[in-house]
Amino acid sequence: MDFKISVHTDRGIRKETNEDSLMVKVARTAYGKALFAAVCDGMGGLAKGELASAEMIRMLSRWFEEEFPGLLYGGWSRNALQASLEALIYRASDRIAGCGRGIHADMGTTVVALLAVGDSYYIGNVGDSRAYILKDRLRQITKDHTWIQKEIEEGRLSREDAGKDARRNILLQCVGASPVMTPDFYMGRMEADSMFLLCSDGFRHEVSEEELYKYLNPYRLRDEEAMEESLAYVTELDKHRGETDNISAILIRTDLDAGDKRC
Repeated sequence: MDFKISVHTDRGIRKETNEDSLMVKVARTAYGKALFAAVCDGMGGLAKGELASAEMIRMLSRWFEEEFPGLLYGGWSRNALQASLEALIYRASDRIAGCGRGIHADMGTTVVALLAVGDSYYIGNVGDSRAYILKDRLRQITKDHTWIQKEIEEGRLSREDAGKDARRNILLQCVGASPVMTPDFYMGRMEADSMFLLCSDGFRHEVSEEELYKYLNPYRLRDEEAMEESLAYVTELDKHRGETDNISAILIRTDLDAGDKRC
């Protein structure tokens, strides 16, 4: 696959700092282009959340540069990839927790990461930063690790009420600040002319799924300029509607590339 990419982040209307961190890396491989992207939403107040999310991004970036090539050419398998990414997330959690102890503060970060290579995608997440895929409709891939999601799954809260519940930001797990953490992993086949959206929770709290698809669907966004304009529009819509969190998103359009190989 080939990729068109747009990245947008905004401090928002209330916070003094932007505690979100983002990353997109693309490399040429024997399987065609490989893309690795991530959104992390830090928590801990002031610079502490920013430090946590930035450290998670730094470790993801190093993994892609130093460990991923060995996985790709040394007996590629889904299980090996998941084990490697899971180990990385646990290392990052230990490191962030250690940094927090050093400054006598609790700090942590969400993470949602997408690896696209060959004709497959792999996604891992901890927390409530999300991954969506858009083609003929919008589909949420990841599941939030939140108190609200648990209440929905156990039948004590409807999805309609959840969107208005003041407890929607309560996380059950995050990287660095959770005594128990279990990353989730997902995989699937990529299709041409589709979109991946990775975003922090601030990007999607004040807009509906119908609106996300309306403004970000791949049939109307054919180039990076249009993608950037739409991300900026949704961000301003969030702010106009009163979103108080940082707002961040990565939008990735997949296009056919003559050099694609299956893996």
